[in-house]
Amino acid sequence: MDDAKTVTQHLHIVGICGTAMAAIALLARERGWTVTGSDAGVYPPMSEVLATAGIAVQAFAVDNLRPAPNLCLVGNAISRGNVEIEAILQQGLPYSSGAAFVGDYILPQRHAVVVAATHGKTSSSSMLAHVLQQAGLEPGFMIGGVPEDFDSGAQLGGKFAPFVLEGDEYDTALFDKRSKFLHYHARTLMLNNLEYDHADIFPDLEAIKIQFSHLLRTVPSNGCIVLNADDEHLADVVKRGCWTPCVRYAQRERGNAALWQWRAEREDGSAFTLWLDGVEVCHVRWRMIGVHQVANACAVAAAAHSMGVAMDEITDALTHFSGVRRRMTLVKTVAGVRIFDDFAHHPTAIRGVVTAAKAAMTTSGRLWVVLEPRSNTMRSKIHQQRLVSCFDAADRVLCLAPAARGQAADQLLDTVRLCGAIGADKANAVADYDALMAQMQGDIRNGDDVLILSNGGVEVLHQALFSLLYV
Repeated sequence: MDDAKTVTQHLHIVGICGTAMAAIALLARERGWTVTGSDAGVYPPMSEVLATAGIAVQAFAVDNLRPAPNLCLVGNAISRGNVEIEAILQQGLPYSSGAAFVGDYILPQRHAVVVAATHGKTSSSSMLAHVLQQAGLEPGFMIGGVPEDFDSGAQLGGKFAPFVLEGDEYDTALFDKRSKFLHYHARTLMLNNLEYDHADIFPDLEAIKIQFSHLLRTVPSNGCIVLNADDEHLADVVKRGCWTPCVRYAQRERGNAALWQWRAEREDGSAFTLWLDGVEVCHVRWRMIGVHQVANACAVAAAAHSMGVAMDEITDALTHFSGVRRRMTLVKTVAGVRIFDDFAHHPTAIRGVVTAAKAAMTTSGRLWVVLEPRSNTMRSKIHQQRLVSCFDAADRVLCLAPAARGQAADQLLDTVRLCGAIGADKANAVADYDALMAQMQGDIRNGDDVLILSNGGVEVLHQALFSLLYV
């Protein structure tokens, strides 16, 4: 065992089904802990991952804390009033956050590679972990999703191998309002993009920039920051203080004099070229789609190269990268209709994936886009105007009404207004899945594609679609 804090016996995770907490559960198990967990909302892919690992999930109850665990981890979705958090506080049980646990028990003596961005974190961290794995570095990783090239979103890896983390800017826990990525001690930091998000905890973009500025203060001077030179907000953060060498990358057509440059060779992003210091070093045709994924690939190549991975190994690994579950994942083809899932829940990501999905269609059929606003920010009206232009490439758009979940009605995304602005000829607001199926019935046909955008469980929607198409 290394010099990280001594592993004790029993770890209990309150809110274990969040993507990050489920990943931590797997790491803790691999590290030698006995892991138990509790939650209320359980849905794939994390429910499947935990079940496969043999980690049972119980409903919240005080009995889950008997006998007393050696340490309790509290997920950032848990709030005061939860029966387990109240019992932990009343009984004086030791507790921490998931991010602090990773920093204290997993990362000591490891080269932490942190991917920080508003969107694309899961794809980029999965891609980098795959590149390092193919290069024989035996990386560990913790990713907020399930990479198709691995069995799960978490792996301990070699004892002193690099460790790749999805650097979430969301706050850490009810008792720690710092961004999670501040606990990860980044030595290599990838900064891919920065936009306003998480309106439930950040009042404006400036508040997020402050957290990113704090992150830069934690990177050592002998580390490396891979920086998107096309992003003005990241440039502003770096100007506020940076003590680490920056390796910049940019889209070649923009004329930015960055060390690394990229260009999508096809409209759907399925082929691309990379340049290093003006010299073409990489040409890839891969199974991913989306120009945004090409930008991610350039950042990954720059990070891997800075860690000593050869360009031929990087090229080969990117060519064979399989993607991430629920990132433009083909769920099923039914009656000639392809059904895709994607997790996109920010306007920039939504526009990118919709554009890519249309460009990648193999028939002359129509692209149906189903939007289910599930995150706190997407349910709010913060992106009401920005969402309108996100669906330009779609042929039909169906927007499900957001659940209130305690939010005032006048603060919720107005899907009727949104669809009116998109165009009544192609967009409709629907109240629920039944209304959604009614809109599709008799209209959807062989050769069409359906793209479902949701960051929640959508298995019921899948089954409803299958039933509709089988008729």
